[in-house]
Order: sequence, then structure tokens, then C-alpha cells
Amino acid sequence: MKQALLVIDAQQELMDGNKEYEGVYQKEQLINTINEVIEQASEQKVDILFVRDVDVSSGEGPGFLVHEKINVPDGSPVFDKKATNAFHGTGLLDHLRENEIGHLVIMGCQTEYCIDTAVRTATVQGFDVTLVKEGHSTTNSNVLNAEQIIAHHNKTLHGHNNVDHFSMVRSSKEDLFSPTHDTYR
Repeated sequence: MKQALLVIDAQQELMDGNKEYEGVYQKEQLINTINEVIEQASEQKVDILFVRDVDVSSGEGPGFLVHEKINVPDGSPVFDKKATNAFHGTGLLDHLRENEIGHLVIMGCQTEYCIDTAVRTATVQGFDVTLVKEGHSTTNSNVLNAEQIIAHHNKTLHGHNNVDHFSMVRSSKEDLFSPTHDTYR
């Protein structure tokens, strides 16, 4: 099965914060994890794709770009989106289907918005998904702190009770590009 690593909204201003918004929880750890998984993907010749949200930094300048500390491989496709859903209004789904991708490893920001939506949409679109347990982050809300939001999503998105395609939550220390979904079908 062909695979892809999908890094969503790991953008400079979103991760670092700005005058109005705080940066994401455990940013440095997240960046290190993303870089480790990018290295794993590169070693295994897995496609590495990036998605950027045009609402970040008004869709321009350094704040809009993938975070400067993330090692973006040359030639990695980048899809810009206007919605919370990485598949809506972008060429992402077509790209994945044209390249016969069946398994997505997902990382990035923000947990309860774009990550949650991407994981759920991908399964409905016929992909098996591995969400990297420590590979996504968010900020505090006025209901839950970031750590609680992340823990909640790691629990609820580990959904191997679905029939066809579903998501697994796995640690970055595991071989993420050896999917385990078939052991639950």
C-alpha cells in the first residue's frame, strides 16, 4: 500500500503565536517530532505533503510559511486551503488518488480543528489514517487546556471500531509507515 505523510498547518505564525493568539502547546517538541517523522518518511521514500491555511498571517509573508525549523524536503507538494478541511477546495484528494495512496500519516495543527477534520474526512474518503500521538498540538481554550484537548483527541480518534477505513493513534517512536489497521479488521 502506498503511503503519504501529511503535515497540516505547521505554519510559522500559527505555531509561534502573535499579538492576539498564543503559540501552540509544546511547540519545540512538536517541531522535533515532525522533523523526526519527516526523516523516517524520507528514508522509506514516502511522499511528504504539506497543507497551509490561508487564514494564517493573512496568507502571506513569513508567518504564512511552514515553520522555519521544520525540514521541508525539496519538491514536497504544498496545498493551500481556505477551510478547516484540508480536502475542501484543494487538489489534495485528487493528488492522493492519482498517486494511489492508501495510508496517511497525519501531523500538525490545530488538534481540535484541522487535524480532527482531516483524520475524519480521510477515513470517509477511503484512507487508513495514522495520527501521530505527539505529532499534533493546539492552544488552550476557555473550556479545556491544550494538553486535555490533545489527550481527548488521541483517545477519540483512535477509532478501530469502524468497518472499512479508520484511524489509529500511534507514537512517533513506532514504525508509523508499517500500518497496523489490518489487524483490527
